[in-house]
Amino acid sequence: MAPGDLVTAAGHIQFGDVLLGPGTGFGWQTLTGWEDGPALDSGSVPRADGHGSYVGRLLAQARTITVEGIVIRTEPAQMSRAVRALSAATALRDEEIPLVIRLDAAPPLLSWARCIRRAVPVGVGGYGVGVVRGGALQFEASDPRRYALAEQRIATRLPQAEPGLDWKPGLAWPLDWGPPGASGNLTARNDGDAPAHPIVSFRGPVERPSLTNINTGEAIEYDIALADGDELTIDTAAGTVTLNGSASRLYTVSARSVPEQLFVLPPGATDLAFRAAPGSSDPRATATLRYRSAYW
Repeated sequence: MAPGDLVTAAGHIQFGDVLLGPGTGFGWQTLTGWEDGPALDSGSVPRADGHGSYVGRLLAQARTITVEGIVIRTEPAQMSRAVRALSAATALRDEEIPLVIRLDAAPPLLSWARCIRRAVPVGVGGYGVGVVRGGALQFEASDPRRYALAEQRIATRLPQAEPGLDWKPGLAWPLDWGPPGASGNLTARNDGDAPAHPIVSFRGPVERPSLTNINTGEAIEYDIALADGDELTIDTAAGTVTLNGSASRLYTVSARSVPEQLFVLPPGATDLAFRAAPGSSDPRATATLRYRSAYW
C-alpha cells in the first residue's frame, strides 16, 4: 500500500494501514504538533566580551504529533475487536512508517513516524454500547519535516552536441535535423518551505560523475568508473553512497565534493548540472533525482 492511499477526505489521518476520521470507526477532535513549528536546538553561544551571543545554526528536533479526543464506534459488544485492530496498527516498532494527514481541501502531507503512546479509556458501559470517548495517540517523527505525497523524478544525460543537418544533395522538406542534443542540466523545484534531501542516481557508462548546484557551486562528485548498467546511488539524507544497491562506495568521494547531507534542494527552483571526467561523454550515462517537496 502506498502512503496516503486511504486518505480521501478532509480530516483523514492514515498511519500504516489504519485510517482515522470521517467515514471510519475512529473519530478525533484535536491535533497538536502537526502545524506547529518543531522544537529547535540553537548553536548560538554567549559572547565572552560583550552583550548577547554569537549566532549559530538552528537545527530542528524530532516532531511530536498528538491526536486527542479519539472516539471509537462499533456495533454493541464489538469494541474489543476495534481496539485490538488499533493496537496492532500502532504497536511498538523500531522502524518508522508513513503518517499521512489531510486537514482540508489542500493536498495531504506525509511524515515518517512511530507511535509512542496509545490511550484507550476502558468503561464497561462504553464497551457494551460500542462507543468509547477520550482516546489519544502520540507519534514521534525523527525527521521533523513534512512532505508532499507525490515523489518527483527528473533525469538528464551528459552534455551532447546536436548533430545538425547533414547537408547533401537531394535535401527535401521536411528536413531531418537529427536527434536533439542534451545540455546535461536540469531544474528541481521544491514547492515547500523546508530544504529537501534528494536521492541521486548516476548510471554508467561514466567516469567521475558529478552533480553541481549551479546556484551555489556546491557539488557531489565520485572518483569511480561506472560500467554500462552500473548504478551509484547517493541518499543525501542518510549520507550513504552505494553501488548497485549494496556495496558502499563512500570512499570514492572527491576532494571538491561537499558532505552528502549538506547537498539539499532549498525551497524554490534549483538548477543542477550533470558532468563527468574529460572524455567521458557516453550518451547512455544518466543522472536521476528523486525527491519530495518538503514543509516545516
